[in-house]
Amino acid sequence: MKDLFQIAASEIGVKETKGGEHTPQIVKYAQEAGFKAIGDDETPWCSVFVNWCSLKAGLQRTNKANAQSWLSVGVPVEDPRPGDVVVFWRESPQSWKGHVGIFVGFSRDQKQVFSLGGNQKDSVSIQGFDADKVLGFRRLSSEGNIEIPSGKPPLQVGSRGEEVVKLQRVLNELGYLCGATDGVLGPRTAEQLKKLQKDEGKERDGVYGEETKTLIENIFQR
Repeated sequence: MKDLFQIAASEIGVKETKGGEHTPQIVKYAQEAGFKAIGDDETPWCSVFVNWCSLKAGLQRTNKANAQSWLSVGVPVEDPRPGDVVVFWRESPQSWKGHVGIFVGFSRDQKQVFSLGGNQKDSVSIQGFDADKVLGFRRLSSEGNIEIPSGKPPLQVGSRGEEVVKLQRVLNELGYLCGATDGVLGPRTAEQLKKLQKDEGKERDGVYGEETKTLIENIFQR
């Protein structure tokens, strides 16, 4: 199977059609990625394109059309490689608006990040963005390859590290959206864990230990 970068690169040159017509390939991205309500090439489609590429590569997807949804999948990385996902803010760092593409590399002076993506100058292309607009880099894993944390030692508010990343990925996968998988078990992650425990009739303590591990394993086996 081709990797994410190869799949995206093979689409370079696909561009929007001016006027009332719509480019069939861009509509295809939306339809095949599950965005059945999108039948045009005018709806912002950067996240649609990355979802489509990830689908073809068999990788994790957000199934959402907003760019910042990509901060909730994959593992955050500080040493991005070509093929990782890069998320940028638009208008302001606090805005919900953004852009998502596939990381290509940095400029020599490190001031620009090159992104291979859709809806970049109305096309699939490689474009440079200001490095200070990066919200995060994400490394995707194979779809369904969700690793359940061990629960030893228990994870609770203040815990940090890879085990917390695993927990956040599991929660997001189950629909308990704790936001970016940043490896920090803060109030939002704890609250979503409590919701899961409550929904499953367990003690709502926001602590992830062996009992909650068994609970999550059972959920994935249903």
